[in-house]
Amino acid sequence: MAFDKDAFLTALDSMSVMELNELVKAIEEKFGVSAAAMAAPAAGGAAGGAAAAEEKTEFNVVLTGAGANKVGVIKAVREITGLGLKEAKDLVDGAPKNVKEGVAKADAEAAVKKLVEAGATAEMK
Repeated sequence: MAFDKDAFLTALDSMSVMELNELVKAIEEKFGVSAAAMAAPAAGGAAGGAAAAEEKTEFNVVLTGAGANKVGVIKAVREITGLGLKEAKDLVDGAPKNVKEGVAKADAEAAVKKLVEAGATAEMK
């Protein structure tokens, strides 16, 4: 026998608040669960999910300035991106530019560190 979801929802719709309360208590007893315990994680999970959505997982590495050691910065850009000499030089000359896009936080931090050590100014966005 197949479960008729529409008939069940119609039956719930016609119940009073007291009848719904009794139904919830019966379900809690039958299956050993608590509706209150399930409602809190669901509400917290929704709020936690929104907070997790706000936390960035992908970052862009932006070269904001080449600094005095332009050759060293070009070498660092080539090492980070795998670009050819001309492309890396054009990127450095066109600063501020994205060096890497959509990379993990650790990779972005390492790239920024490498650029700064080469004499550039860079940031994660």
